[in-house]
Amino acid sequence: MNRSLSFLLPAALLLAALGQASAQNKYMTKTGQVSFFSSSPIEDIEAKNQQVAAVLDFGTGQLAFSVPIKAFVFKRTLMQEHFNENYLESDKFPKATFAGRFNGCDAAMLATAGPHNVQVEGDLTLHGVTHHVQVPASVELKSGQLLAFATFPVASADYNIEIPLLVRNNIAKIVTVRVALACAPVAGAASPGR
Repeated sequence: MNRSLSFLLPAALLLAALGQASAQNKYMTKTGQVSFFSSSPIEDIEAKNQQVAAVLDFGTGQLAFSVPIKAFVFKRTLMQEHFNENYLESDKFPKATFAGRFNGCDAAMLATAGPHNVQVEGDLTLHGVTHHVQVPASVELKSGQLLAFATFPVASADYNIEIPLLVRNNIAKIVTVRVALACAPVAGAASPGR
């Protein structure tokens, strides 16, 4: 499958998952960013992924995103190989997904200038394990784009990600995950307010 189709397929599936609600309040991206950071006594570990497909629907309050695991980029190639082969087993579990709802946010709120603090609740699936999570987030409609940000902890043990005994004390048990999305209105959609 060529690279452009590999981006379009998850986005199309995400749109379908959100149902037949009016496109008026839907926003999406295929280039969202997810990064994670963990501090350890030996070395800090950081990776970034800029291939996140996401759909946010303020008409229904639903959101979904898909993160291709192999798209995480590390400073060191060896770290990236270990991450994909030993920890996340990305051939077996090629993506992480989230499907859930916004609590305390709707299209009318977006019409008001500035960032808005919201709560996001839903199912996070990583490494074949699904947990229901609640995450604080910020959303803002700015220059026609919907900007969404969230930072939250993820414990590797919660998702059956095994850390080899040899390096277990040198790798953080909890990593900080950051999500940054700049979403455009879905074609034919009218953005609320401005």
